[in-house]
Amino acid sequence: MVRLRQIGSAGVRSMNMIVQPKIKGFICTTAHPEGCMRDVEQQVNYVKSHGEIAGVPKRILVVGASGGYGLATRITAAYGCNADTLGVFLEKPAAGKRTASAGWYRAAAFESLITEKNQYSGSINGDAFSDAVKEQTVSTIKDKMGQVDMVVYSLASPVRTLPSTGELVRSSLKPIGQDFSGITIDVKSGQIREISAEAATEKDVTDTVKVMGGEDWELWIDALSAGDALAPGCITTNYTYLGSEATWPIYHHGTLGKAKADLDRAARALAEPMSAIGGSAHVVVMKGLLTQASSAIPGMPLYLSLLFKVMKKHGVHEGCIQQTDRLFRTQLFQEGDMRLDSDGRIRMDDLEMADEIQAYVKAQWSNVNNDNLKQLTDFAGYKEGFLNLYGFGFHDVDYAAEVEPDVGIAGVISFVSG
Repeated sequence: MVRLRQIGSAGVRSMNMIVQPKIKGFICTTAHPEGCMRDVEQQVNYVKSHGEIAGVPKRILVVGASGGYGLATRITAAYGCNADTLGVFLEKPAAGKRTASAGWYRAAAFESLITEKNQYSGSINGDAFSDAVKEQTVSTIKDKMGQVDMVVYSLASPVRTLPSTGELVRSSLKPIGQDFSGITIDVKSGQIREISAEAATEKDVTDTVKVMGGEDWELWIDALSAGDALAPGCITTNYTYLGSEATWPIYHHGTLGKAKADLDRAARALAEPMSAIGGSAHVVVMKGLLTQASSAIPGMPLYLSLLFKVMKKHGVHEGCIQQTDRLFRTQLFQEGDMRLDSDGRIRMDDLEMADEIQAYVKAQWSNVNNDNLKQLTDFAGYKEGFLNLYGFGFHDVDYAAEVEPDVGIAGVISFVSG
């Protein structure tokens, strides 16, 4: 296994230490650098094993590039398309006894691995919502890449500082119209527990759309266009999730669903400026997966545990890298028609939404309890995936060994703003 560059972010080596997972609620407050490296290596090897993707863009910008679908897209582009890539993200380096964020370690892992290839790779660590980071990105593209052929927006943040006013706006995960009650699985204890959420206010809805809707996607395209950073024929994508009826009360019919609907509005608004350069804008519906963002959604641990169980049984389970690789190979860059729904979205959730898959989820949704959890769901797989998000649970990593937590990202432009 390739080892990360053990160069402190501040140029000073910190004390080696044993890093173990510390789970609080739906997050883990520690991350393991070697485990995150292993995760990135596995994704790289998956793309490489499927061969080159012919006739695709060669210069790609990914906004939100340090984890989940954003990182998987960057890996697919770099290793499947041999593309030059620029990634934008906001992650924290290690400090004292605190490890870096998992996204920091994954970005460091990607940059360490990509040095083996003769192509450009750059990273900007800063607030992607800010005008300053957009300006820095345009400047970097012009200097290092000329223009980009593809812009992927995959940002998942609970808060946004509005560049026009400086106001800090927070999103919320709430139902609309009535209070919500249901069950979920506590990832730390492995026990089913009841959850509830109060109905959203009008401000909750507005703020969530401001943070997680399509406005910032439009601002990015505006900035890139004004800076002459978009190449002729450039395409732009934004990932979304619709889910099944089981999750609709808190997701599709809630504040987050309103934000996701705003992505469709933004895609329509971007159609004209993108078509003016011979390009296009697409919302892409991905399958339900365990990411740091999805793990925070009430009820999703139960839904995903059921989903993983039945999809693995049918041999159709996919992770982030399998989804983005299939998106590139079968939808975005293939001859023939794309798989679009009535709203013009590209549907990559076709395997999740198959009748036999959803029939199992629907049938067992109300039957799961603490006694039959292991039989009806794949919670063990869910928990392993949760730990993997933070670099834990990889069988070939020695978690009893000390590691250097202060890892540098090769060539990163650190740009704190917003």
